[in-house]
Amino acid sequence: MKVLITGGAGFIGSHLAEALLDAGHSVTVIDNLSTGRFKNIEHLVGLPNFNFAIETICDQIVMDRLVSSCDLIYHLAAAVGVKLIVQDPVHTIETNVTGTRIVLKTALRYRKKVLIASTSEAYGKGVRFPFSEEDDVLLGPTSRQRWAYAASKMIDEFLGLAYYKQHDLPVVLFRLFNTIGPRQTGTYGMVAPGFVQQALAGEPLTVYGDGNQSRCFCDVADAVRALVALADSPGAEGELFNIGSTEEISIAELAEKVIELSGSSSKITFIPYDEAYGPGFEDMRRRVPDISKIGKTIGWVPEIALDDTLKRLIDYYRKPAF
Repeated sequence: MKVLITGGAGFIGSHLAEALLDAGHSVTVIDNLSTGRFKNIEHLVGLPNFNFAIETICDQIVMDRLVSSCDLIYHLAAAVGVKLIVQDPVHTIETNVTGTRIVLKTALRYRKKVLIASTSEAYGKGVRFPFSEEDDVLLGPTSRQRWAYAASKMIDEFLGLAYYKQHDLPVVLFRLFNTIGPRQTGTYGMVAPGFVQQALAGEPLTVYGDGNQSRCFCDVADAVRALVALADSPGAEGELFNIGSTEEISIAELAEKVIELSGSSSKITFIPYDEAYGPGFEDMRRRVPDISKIGKTIGWVPEIALDDTLKRLIDYYRKPAF
């Protein structure tokens, strides 16, 4: 197939591009490099089945050309990261909602299948664990910018499902839970690479809040396996799926694990949320996915243990030039 990946120079997009190329598909990437990096796909440039466009998905002329010549679209382009969301909420909302609308309109014009990335942030302040795709959603007030990202991605989900139901466009939605691995950076508040970089530099590992908030970290290779299989499953169309690990760990424990695995002498320092992100910042205490639905649909379960993923991330950042 000819596959188009929006946001394909990003962390997950670049790994997906590699997997699809290895499987014999042709891949085109579009990315404006606002959070993605050309270095992530530079080693693919020159391959006969790989093409790229450094452009925004909001350019409708470019998108029309790229979508018309592909068979399948992975829509990963989005404003991501807690730090970016808090610092630039206008960019977050406009990029996520407008970009997805253009992708769907163009896909409809040429009847192309679309897989749309969403986020575990959409579960908001849910108190029922693990999070299931059909759970009710509880977000904070609109005065708290923390929830702008979740709301914008929920609009993406509503749009995708509306195109499926109203226009019979083949759409698959997936919510990613804390995906980590090589090429991910801590620039926009991603916790695991941030800890690794601090540990290798001998700096204190900064934990926000009390550190008892917990997450489940999924290896990017496992996540990519799920994305490839979902595209091949007719039963996935018109559905929403959680993609994530069920191995839960507190952020303080994660910091301790990174220090141990990297052999670092770094200490852990705790910083209040208000100091890091401004007054009134809210965070989820737990974020654990129910992955039974995707398991029943495509037989997917994560296979890579957290320790192994962290070791790969540490090795990646130990290289002189990453």
